[in-house]
Amino acid sequence: MSMSMSAGTARERLVVIGGDAAGMSAASQARRLKGPDELEIVAFERGHFTSYSACGIPYWVGGDVPERDQLIARTPKEHRARAIDLRTRTEVVEIDVAGRRVRARDVDSGAESWTSYDKLVIATGARPIRPDLPGADAAGVHGVQTLDDGQALLDTLARTRGRRAVVVGAGYIGVEMAEALINRGYEVTVLNRGSEPMSTLDPDMGRLVHEAMEGLGITMVDDTEVTEVLTDGDGRVRAVATADAEYPADVVVLGIGVRPETELARAAGLPLGRHGGLLTDLAMRVRGHEDIWAGGDCVEVLDLVSGQERHIALGTHANKHGQVIGTNVGGGYATFPGVVGTAVSKVCDLEIARTGLREKDARRVGLQYETVVIESTSRAGYYPGASPMTVKMLAERRTGRLLGVQIVGREGAAKRVDIAAVALTAGMTVERMTALDLGYAPPFSPVWDPVLVAARKAAAKVRDGATPPPPPSR
Repeated sequence: MSMSMSAGTARERLVVIGGDAAGMSAASQARRLKGPDELEIVAFERGHFTSYSACGIPYWVGGDVPERDQLIARTPKEHRARAIDLRTRTEVVEIDVAGRRVRARDVDSGAESWTSYDKLVIATGARPIRPDLPGADAAGVHGVQTLDDGQALLDTLARTRGRRAVVVGAGYIGVEMAEALINRGYEVTVLNRGSEPMSTLDPDMGRLVHEAMEGLGITMVDDTEVTEVLTDGDGRVRAVATADAEYPADVVVLGIGVRPETELARAAGLPLGRHGGLLTDLAMRVRGHEDIWAGGDCVEVLDLVSGQERHIALGTHANKHGQVIGTNVGGGYATFPGVVGTAVSKVCDLEIARTGLREKDARRVGLQYETVVIESTSRAGYYPGASPMTVKMLAERRTGRLLGVQIVGREGAAKRVDIAAVALTAGMTVERMTALDLGYAPPFSPVWDPVLVAARKAAAKVRDGATPPPPPSR
C-alpha cells in the first residue's frame, strides 16, 4: 500500500495512466475535491503533450488553426502547478492489479520503476488502425491520433518535395485529413473499402459526401482494398497498391479508424468487451474492481438506443468520463448513463451529422423500422443564403420511437442533429417530435424546421403509411 502520513491523516495515492482528456479531467476534478494533503496524484503520459484537442489536429494540419499550442487546453506545467505529479515521456508498461502498482518506463532513457497506487485511472485512449500489410510501417506513412502524430506528419510534409497524397480510409479522420491535404496544395486520392465514404452514415447519405469530396478535387476510389504500401530504395513510401492499380504517393495518411488502446488492461486481466474496450459500471469503475476506473477512448459505453455496448472515440465523452471519475475518486458521486452516438463533421462547406442508429445498426439488433428522407432548406426559402439540406430519419415500426437521424447540408445543417440527440435521449416518438416548440424566424429556419418535416413524414409512415400533406409556408 502507498498510504503515507501527512498532518496526522492518511494520504491516498491516485495513479492516472494517460494525460489527455479523460485522464487529466479525472485528475483535475479529483484535485478540486481533495487537496494534496488528502490525495497524492501521479499521472503518466508517454507523449510530450497533455489536455489537447485531438479533434482539432486535421484543422491544424490543414492550416485553419495556425499554431499547435492553440489545441492545448492545459500544459504539463499548469497541471503540475495544481499539485499533480505529471510525468511526460513516461509510458506505463505493466499494471500489477494484485500488487496495486504500475511499472513505468522513461521513453528517452529506458529506465523503469514501480509506482504503487490506492486508486487507479486507466485513460490510455485509442490507437490508429494500421493495416497488416507489407510496407505499412514505411517512412512517410502516418496515423493521426495524438499531437505528436500531427507534428510528425507536418514534419514529413515540410521535407517532402512531391505533392501526391493518398489517404487510406474514408471515415471522419480520412475525410478531414483529405480536406486538410487539399488545403496544403496536395493532389489527394482517397482509397475506401466501403461503397461510399463516411460509413457512420447510410450509403445513400454517404453518396452526398462522395460528391462533395470530388467537388473539392479529391479522387475517390470506393470498393477497393489496399494490398501493399510500396517503397523506394531508401525505405520511403512511393505508392499504395490495390488489387488492380497503383497510386503514387509522397505521403500516406491512415484514416481507417481507431481501436481501444487496451493491451495493458488485457495483460492485467481486466474485463474487455467485444470491441476491445474496457467494461465499466455507471460510475466508470472497471467491472469487478473497486479501486480501478477507466474512461475515454479505451472504454466501451452503453448505447441508449440499441441497449448494447459500443466503442465511440470522441473527446466529448472522454471529458465527461473524466469528470465522473474525478468526482467519484474525490469522494463525491456521479454516473455516466450512456450515449446516443452523435457526431458531426464537414467537407469544405458541406456539413455532416448523425445520431442514433443507421439502418444496418437497427437490423443487427433486431429492430424493425421505417425510413424517410426529406429535402429542405436551412432558412426560409425566400431568405438570402437559404441552402439545401437532406434529412434521413429512422423510426421504430409500430411504436414510432425515434431510432436515428442523419443530416447532410450546408451552413446550419450539422448542429440541427442536436434536436434529434435530445429526442433520442428522452426516448421520444416521431409523433411527439412534431410538436416540439423550436425557435423560428426566417433567417434561421423554415416555418417547419427540416427535422420536424422529417418527423412529420416518419410519423405518418408509422401510423398508416400515408404521405402527409405539405406543411404550410409563411
